[in-house]
Amino acid sequence: MTAASLAFNTLAAGQVLATVDKGVITTAHIMRWSAAVENFHRIHYDQAFATGHDKLPGILINGSWKQHVLVQLAKDSVGPAGWLWRMKFRYKKMDLAGDALRAVSRVVSTRAIGELGFVTLAIELLNQADEVSTAGHAIVVMPAHAGAGVPYPFEPAAAHREIAFPHED
Repeated sequence: MTAASLAFNTLAAGQVLATVDKGVITTAHIMRWSAAVENFHRIHYDQAFATGHDKLPGILINGSWKQHVLVQLAKDSVGPAGWLWRMKFRYKKMDLAGDALRAVSRVVSTRAIGELGFVTLAIELLNQADEVSTAGHAIVVMPAHAGAGVPYPFEPAAAHREIAFPHED
């Protein structure tokens, strides 16, 4: 099933909705991201500084880049008809230059309110050893029925705000 043909009523807990494979992240990738977001901390490009001065295991992949990947994952999970509404995550492990990263989303729960379907996703960023470095949850909103749409802009109602993240967050 592609995200474009995703139907709310076919979703089931545990179902993988999307994966985003970024492959090996090089120092050049990290430096280009750092330049784009104007984060010039030396731990993102200077091996000697990162390992010597800051006593890190290597050049670190930016947390803001990892956040961006999780947003992309949530968007890809729900397809073009849906929206990322909320996201909460935590960094659990450092990712280093040379790591191969991929993100995965799984359905935790679904809830329909009127014409809208709310899907709580477990989201994870994993390295080449399948170690989870960043994890959390996203709540996405999509049409609950064929022909329905998510209003733009999406303005949550009081009933929507009752949908909470799982307790482990």
